[in-house]
Amino acid sequence: PTPAWNPQRPSGMPFHRYRPAHERVGLPRTDPADRRWPGARTEQAPLWVPVDLRDGNQALAEPMGTERKRAMFDLLTGLGFKEIEVAYPSASRTDFDFVRHLATSGAVPDDVTIVVFTPARRDLIERTFASIDGLPRVVVHLYTPTAPVWRDVVLGRSRDQVRALVREAAAHVARLADARPAQHIRFEFSPEVFVLTEPDYVLGLCDELTELWDASPDRPVIHNLPATVEIATPDVYADQIEYAHRNLARRESVILSVHPHNDRGTGVACAELAVLAGAQRVEGCLFGNGERTGNVDLVTLALNLYAQGVDPMIDFSDLDAVRDTVEHCNQLPVHPRHPYGGELVHTAFSGTHQDAISKGFAHHARRAAELGVPAAQAPWDVPYLPVDPADLGRSYEAVIRVNSQSGKGGVGHLLEAHHGVRLPAGLRAAFSRVVQEATDDSGREAMGKELWELFSATYLRPGEAGPLLPESWSTEETAPGEHRFTCRLGGHGVRPGWYEGTGNGPLSALAHALEGAGVRVTVLDFVQHATATGPDSPAMAYVHCRVAGKERWGAGRDTSVLTASVQAVLAAVNRAL
Repeated sequence: PTPAWNPQRPSGMPFHRYRPAHERVGLPRTDPADRRWPGARTEQAPLWVPVDLRDGNQALAEPMGTERKRAMFDLLTGLGFKEIEVAYPSASRTDFDFVRHLATSGAVPDDVTIVVFTPARRDLIERTFASIDGLPRVVVHLYTPTAPVWRDVVLGRSRDQVRALVREAAAHVARLADARPAQHIRFEFSPEVFVLTEPDYVLGLCDELTELWDASPDRPVIHNLPATVEIATPDVYADQIEYAHRNLARRESVILSVHPHNDRGTGVACAELAVLAGAQRVEGCLFGNGERTGNVDLVTLALNLYAQGVDPMIDFSDLDAVRDTVEHCNQLPVHPRHPYGGELVHTAFSGTHQDAISKGFAHHARRAAELGVPAAQAPWDVPYLPVDPADLGRSYEAVIRVNSQSGKGGVGHLLEAHHGVRLPAGLRAAFSRVVQEATDDSGREAMGKELWELFSATYLRPGEAGPLLPESWSTEETAPGEHRFTCRLGGHGVRPGWYEGTGNGPLSALAHALEGAGVRVTVLDFVQHATATGPDSPAMAYVHCRVAGKERWGAGRDTSVLTASVQAVLAAVNRAL
């Protein structure tokens, strides 16, 4: 029964039409105490095999031609992938021609193995082998559907008939490979829809091919067990993979591979648990392109390892360039919130997030200095950023952006990052309210230039062009700890003329002079700093004043600290007036 605290009610949707995985296929009977994968830890990257040029390509509304395929291939080799599935040569002339292009153009690096995909049909296998002539290192990837629904509905064959079909096709593959002794050709088998196939049936098929292909540690066979259509939670897939890992014959001569899809949205989790369960090789696509909801995302998988301190063995240090190439080749956008690679994944709009990130950056800089290492080499521990965006070639400019949801931390961070302005806490809070009002009114994000313009208009310009301004002024120290401020004032009902005041500093002397003109000013807080190094760098001054019972902040900016300070007081006064 539904507990009292849960007010949800039946949806009315016909959920009874669907069966859970354990009713659809006999799952491995695993004693929970004998499971090994829950306690395992991934400490080394598996062999990543991108299938963008085959599986990803066949999912595109406009499949890639040779130009886009070559751009994708060059990207993949440049990133460090060493085994790449490039085509389904028997499916189209374009795919066949691309394999021939690779074979004749010198595009394939010496340490890269090409994978080609073929169904278990004699004529299509022969067409596939015709495409690979001249390629020195090739994996021929043989597949056939093995799940009961596919056997019954798609193939119209029994278990034994499918076994015979696979065995005959595998033998033909072996004969054609033997006829090409100059090429190093290895074999891969995928029992398609593995997750819905009886475990013992898959094991029997794989073991037969391991023997038929005479697999050995120096010429291993690849058995690729795909979650062609996700059917269950990732732990079920892990159990299925562990069953195969622990029971495959001649295990040292078998590379156990997985090919998860993302129908349930858990493709990444399936791949990660499969590796814990014994998988050594993972097929997928950059950013997860593929049919339906896509293939497993290799960018996310690799960078998930990176974020755990494990070398992904693939170089994603310029992820924006990777994304640009993939978008060009696929003619599909990468979602702005896509893990790691999306335009907005390192961006914070929320005020609390911005404040934490800003403090995290400051802490990171201090820690690097204490360790005596560059910031780029210091251990990373910044709130809300699992990896340093700079490690992926991303700039810090887009980490914090300001809209109506933002707070004082983000506003202060951007002003400091772009203009060297370090707002005091009180002014940061006051200005964030100004920004929030402006963004609430506009409904838009405040860009860096707009933020500076808003700050200038609110806090700087009143000290340069307000209703009450000195036509000229001077100050001098008349004795130790005693200053005189002299100015000619006019505007805002003040009788034009010269006014003079004294105090223990220039600003208190200015306040005294203003009092003589009828404007009562009390300086409550004063902060100043340089915006950069060097004698010509501007200084910033911030003053919090009480003027005629109103508290206001003002700011000044000038290469002279004194001038900036005077401007800040006048800005606060004019804002109050």
